[in-house]
Amino acid sequence: MNAASLHHLSRLYLEHLAVMNYAARTIGHQTQTLSAFTLWCEERGMVNASEVTKPILERYRRHLHHSLDRRGNPLSAKNQHARLIPLRGFFKWATRQNYLLYNAASELELPRVEKHLPKATLNPQEAELILGLPNISQPEGLRDRAMLEVLYSTGIRRMELINLTREDVHTDRGVLAVRQGKGKKDRFVPISERAMQWLTHYRDEARIGFAIEPDPHNLFLERTGQPLTPDRLSRLVTKYIKQADIGKSGSCHLFRHTVATLMLDNGVDIRFIQQMLGHASIGTTEIYTHVSIVKLKQIHELTHPTMHQNAQAKDEPQATEEALLAELEAEQADEGC
Repeated sequence: MNAASLHHLSRLYLEHLAVMNYAARTIGHQTQTLSAFTLWCEERGMVNASEVTKPILERYRRHLHHSLDRRGNPLSAKNQHARLIPLRGFFKWATRQNYLLYNAASELELPRVEKHLPKATLNPQEAELILGLPNISQPEGLRDRAMLEVLYSTGIRRMELINLTREDVHTDRGVLAVRQGKGKKDRFVPISERAMQWLTHYRDEARIGFAIEPDPHNLFLERTGQPLTPDRLSRLVTKYIKQADIGKSGSCHLFRHTVATLMLDNGVDIRFIQQMLGHASIGTTEIYTHVSIVKLKQIHELTHPTMHQNAQAKDEPQATEEALLAELEAEQADEGC
């Protein structure tokens, strides 16, 4: 096999990612992406990596633009973006390793990805309704209640919940240790006293009946003794959201969005939300500032001409408006606006 073939270099690159301790999920995505690109090139008579030029990559980008996903829908810009990013990393690595004379992907432009608001969030009443649905007289129901409480209290990701172990629960400190989260980063997350009580109740009374030697140490288990799979957890959470009949859909991420939005509504600094959710960039967290509009709505009601007339008709004290505006100005000054 030619040492400069796309297939061979792809294998070397994936081995490099493993040596550099990239997450298995990341390597899996890179494997799928590079395999699809290699197959596309081979179907067009290109076997060696040196045959790939910038025009070829632009042609592949157009191919993705006109491709369909598994459901027969056009690939979203986000999906196209996700399939092109690994190619840039691959060609950069191959050039640095002197397998290629130049990096054909160095100036490859990526599709612009739209930023969408979360489709839905829960208000406190809706969240409490969902949390009250599991049948806690049954071991599985007690487990489900504990999982929902943890999701609602901490906003951790689906895989972070699945990977929790008994040792990660620090009852005395009121925190959970989230280990090897996204980006293989550890962090501590505060958990409410109520959620901790439900979690402890499940751990001491229900989990003991699920665990089968050798114990996998995961906190949340199936009745068979095995850890929950991501799909299984999603189906469970989706089931309770549907049962609540609140006109909203979603799964684990719905609770994550809800935690961030409600805490911002209550005045928490966005930097604390970033730390709690485990976002590498504050830009990722800022999406919730567009969802949380409580203070902006208050300002609107106090300052917009039509709303202000209503307020004056009700003899609303001017001091309330001034205090709220002063608070907003102070926040903007802190953020460097």
